[in-house]
Amino acid sequence: MSENEFEQIFPLGDKNDAYARYFIGQSYLAPLTDGSVPVSNVSFEPGCRNNWHIHHGTDGGGDQILLCTAGSGWYQAEGGDPLSMEPGSVIRVPAGTKHWHGAKADSWFSHLAFITPGQDVSNEWLEPVTDEMYGRLPKNGLLP
Repeated sequence: MSENEFEQIFPLGDKNDAYARYFIGQSYLAPLTDGSVPVSNVSFEPGCRNNWHIHHGTDGGGDQILLCTAGSGWYQAEGGDPLSMEPGSVIRVPAGTKHWHGAKADSWFSHLAFITPGQDVSNEWLEPVTDEMYGRLPKNGLLP
């Protein structure tokens, strides 16, 4: 399936070149709102995922909210099992949680992403999700 055949309700956006060094594979970014709680649609080609990363913040800020809107993807927090994300899945990533998210090997994936406002909100990019680790995920996209 090409990006032109990937159906979703939000725009695909432009190639996410500004953050390409933090992704394996091609991602796309479509900013939807700005202001105190900017919301973006992030889309991933099959097999694309972002690096491990941590969102920081204080006074209630820095939590990341992911709302899957199309396709099928993975979310994983350090030390936890990978979670399958399908349209309608919602994940709250508490500030300070090392995690990654991205498409399954055989599917495009899109989610809305936003960070809760607060003080000292920042993002720390870490090491890539290795091909070896990613390759251990279920091939059919389903967990036992």
